[in-house]
Amino acid sequence: MTARLPVFPLATVLFPGLVLPLHIFEERYRHLVRDLVGRPEGVPREFGVVAIRSGWEVAPGPGTTPGGGEVTLHEVGCTAELRQVTELDDGGFDIVTVGRRRFRVVDVDREAAPYLTADVEWLPEPTGPDEAAELLAARVIAVFRQYLGLIRADPEELSEQLPEDPTVLSHLVAATAVLTVADRQRLLAIDDTAARLRAELRLLNRESALLRQVRAVPVPLSELASPPTPN
Repeated sequence: MTARLPVFPLATVLFPGLVLPLHIFEERYRHLVRDLVGRPEGVPREFGVVAIRSGWEVAPGPGTTPGGGEVTLHEVGCTAELRQVTELDDGGFDIVTVGRRRFRVVDVDREAAPYLTADVEWLPEPTGPDEAAELLAARVIAVFRQYLGLIRADPEELSEQLPEDPTVLSHLVAATAVLTVADRQRLLAIDDTAARLRAELRLLNRESALLRQVRAVPVPLSELASPPTPN
């Protein structure tokens, strides 16, 4: 069974439970926000966020780049539920959304509305306890804290509470770790929580090993642009 969703292509990956603020300035997405706000009470005010595989996020018309080429999307996305809307003087909006549920894109329609819409199928989410996921969650928390210690300068930032629920934890780690869009997209597409946590352990160990080798923060571009001093 499929459902029809408005789709917002972005150069990022949204995960269930994560907050995504957006500044809406393109007319087609202003139209989307107005359509969502105008829905009857009780009807979900949500749209699909799908990471862009190729093309540009800003375009003159639905599904086209400034050069005329189509935006292509990844197959798996996550719905964003509209939680807060602030209308701006120029007609745009600042909105706050929260990721809700994962889906797979079945078919994209570029003509039915001013913005993209798609037929999607909902992806399964775990229900009930999973012993393997719970054991893996404890390992991921430990490795993730070590990883945070390598990328954060302030030790006090490490005292934050991490979720114990394995699925919630898996989404938080995927969204928070410094990963590529491709890495995040692969994690989003994994249906099984234990499999997602295993993949995150591999990624965190890889990134931590690289950080330990470098043992330095990259030089700011402003410093690289400064003229060399004479010796």
